[in-house]
Amino acid sequence: MEKAIEKAAALIEAMEYIRRFRDRLVVVKLGGSILEDIQLQRKLLCDIVFMATVGMRPIIVHGGGKAITKAMAEAGLEPVWVHGRRYTDQRTLAIAEHTLVNKINNPICRAIEELGCKAMGLHSLSSCVVFAEPLQLEGEDGRKLDLGLVGKVSHINAELLTTTCNAGVIPVLATVACTKTGGKLNVNADSVAGRVAAAVQAEKLVVLSDTHGILTDINDPESRISSASEARIEQMVDDGTITSGMKPKVEACITALDGGAKKAHIIDGRIPHSLLLEIYTDKGIGTQIVK
Repeated sequence: MEKAIEKAAALIEAMEYIRRFRDRLVVVKLGGSILEDIQLQRKLLCDIVFMATVGMRPIIVHGGGKAITKAMAEAGLEPVWVHGRRYTDQRTLAIAEHTLVNKINNPICRAIEELGCKAMGLHSLSSCVVFAEPLQLEGEDGRKLDLGLVGKVSHINAELLTTTCNAGVIPVLATVACTKTGGKLNVNADSVAGRVAAAVQAEKLVVLSDTHGILTDINDPESRISSASEARIEQMVDDGTITSGMKPKVEACITALDGGAKKAHIIDGRIPHSLLLEIYTDKGIGTQIVK
């Protein structure tokens, strides 16, 4: 009886949030071990289907860096890194596109359909909504660094995304982008998620990762910040508290907020129902970033 009462209380707590977020767009970025563990991935997709069932309009953006590295190794290619970014030649791009679309995107869409919702893969081999231009980084000597076929987002087709969502279909974006001249570029998935959330004026951007949100001490999982302003996050980047793998995630969050998204969240996707706990409960489970 007590467990049944607890479940009823949880539903009542969630009701306010379900009402508030009905018909609102939320961008969910999948990455890390979520893309390697099929059982974990399916549980998260079940949560996303729940969100769609109670009226939210989810948009999924996924990466696939580890799967691409594995596919390159199987093809006898050794990744080359330039300032933390994968150098991408034509052969690497072909492997990345095949991996992202056929090994990750299509199975995600099939799983969503099996769970009872409609899904549509939007990527460079179908209807592309992400457009990019070549990314150029500056070296320490001021010279431009050649990253090959790596891009930065120049435009998001927000109209196609919102039309798809309004039709009751969950868009699933793989992050090989198209160029204005018909070429293709590999783009960082966190960056895409931030730009998508900004373009559609999302209620939320939720970045699912392998960490319990943002920590003040990288060695202490109990040092998680539950909520922070954009100004505090920028200060933590400047003083070195936020580094390496977390940096592109917070940059994506700031891009989303600066573009008009209401809130951004970084949560641990390995925790059961972390997505629902962050959105539909009072306390949340990760780090919330606000303007």
